[in-house]
Amino acid sequence: STTGLGMLGAAAFDESMDLMQTLDHIIKTDEIAIYVLKDINPFFEDHKVVRKLRDVYAAARKSYKNILILSTKFNIPDELNKEVTVVDFPFPSLPELEKKLDEIIRSVEANPNIQININPEVKEQLLKAALGLTLNEAENVFAKAIVKDKTLDEDDVQEVLFEKQQHIRKTGILEYCPVTEKIDEIGGLEILKEWLVKRSKAFSFKAKQFGLPSPKGVLLLGVQGCGKSLCSKAMASIWNMPLLRLDVGRVFSSYMGSSEENIRNVIKISESVAPCILWIDEVEKAFAGVKSSGSSDGGTTSRVFGTFITWLQEKTSPVFVIATANDITSLPPEFLRKGRFDEIFFVDLPSLKEREIIFDIQLKKYGHPEAAGSNIQVLAQRTDGYSGAEIEQIVIAAMFDAFDTNSELKLNHLVKSIQATVPLSRTMTEDIEKLRQWAKYRARPASMHNEQLFVQSQQHKRAKGDLLH
Repeated sequence: STTGLGMLGAAAFDESMDLMQTLDHIIKTDEIAIYVLKDINPFFEDHKVVRKLRDVYAAARKSYKNILILSTKFNIPDELNKEVTVVDFPFPSLPELEKKLDEIIRSVEANPNIQININPEVKEQLLKAALGLTLNEAENVFAKAIVKDKTLDEDDVQEVLFEKQQHIRKTGILEYCPVTEKIDEIGGLEILKEWLVKRSKAFSFKAKQFGLPSPKGVLLLGVQGCGKSLCSKAMASIWNMPLLRLDVGRVFSSYMGSSEENIRNVIKISESVAPCILWIDEVEKAFAGVKSSGSSDGGTTSRVFGTFITWLQEKTSPVFVIATANDITSLPPEFLRKGRFDEIFFVDLPSLKEREIIFDIQLKKYGHPEAAGSNIQVLAQRTDGYSGAEIEQIVIAAMFDAFDTNSELKLNHLVKSIQATVPLSRTMTEDIEKLRQWAKYRARPASMHNEQLFVQSQQHKRAKGDLLH
């Protein structure tokens, strides 16, 4: 016979003594039974309960009793680690979600007021958007999409992604970033953009059939304000994938073991919603204390970092990691090892031609495409050493000046704004040059105007190696 004890948890009992009585019953009974203990993890803080559970384990070993503990949290006390076998139930797979979607479609296809307009490609997008949701959540959001406008079509992909956004937001560690940036909003960086576009279909079923492995990640190294974060957001738009931003500062907790658990949850959530993009901005600040972790925080940072880079190396799930950094010297060498990132790109200050493009993009963005007239090259020449972010602020400052005098935005407003702006490259000349020297032999340039320099440096490096041999 099989008996089940459900509703054993904080919702069912007011005092832990009720649970203790139940555990005593399990110990004393001679029945062949399976006991299901639901949501008892709040009681794991009570040492008496933990001690009693160990007694239950000892009694169960000598009988035909089995105890199942159901919980949404993994917080098994250390005293029970060796006695408990953990079975992790993953989120529904694509075939499971497809089965659920097909059931919903069959249930409404006879309704003349509902239109189902999805081809295999749109269906794939809907299913991928639903990855990371439970079957109930997926069923609800599919039904909601149909009820909303009596139609199931390509537009409903965003409806499913919005539901996933709410799911991710509840974690408190990962942030779902809504993406509005387009690749056309990036001035220059032709090599990087071409690299991204070539991999835009690498996560599709067709790519898997071709035998193509999923891209693992990219590290964008460069000067502040030159478009690294913008590229991260544009990538999600190009690939039509959710963008998750990891704030590593939220990973670290004052409670023993919580930080390590948090980074494991980040990995689990990322893989559950895959294919997706995991974005870590200014990664050097996140792991700056790795070298001194043993003496400063008891090794917590080192353990968190070790868990993360091991996952980077060995992950097979389609989670694309994009990390940005301004100071490469603060990163541990093992972070840059081959196999963890597909490519390391160096994003330098924009060239003359790129600055022309950036001015044109920014003037159009803020509704003044004719402000510079035919003299946009003059603006580009006067902003040598300026980053893309600084050029945007120049346009904004000039707009304030023009608005204050109740006039149209003109070239003279822009020139005046340039003269009043001191670029970061002047105050950090030595740091930028040091970064360029590091990237010269170790990173691939993101812009076409540096490609020739990169090729020459690689040829010089190979020639130097030949001489040494």
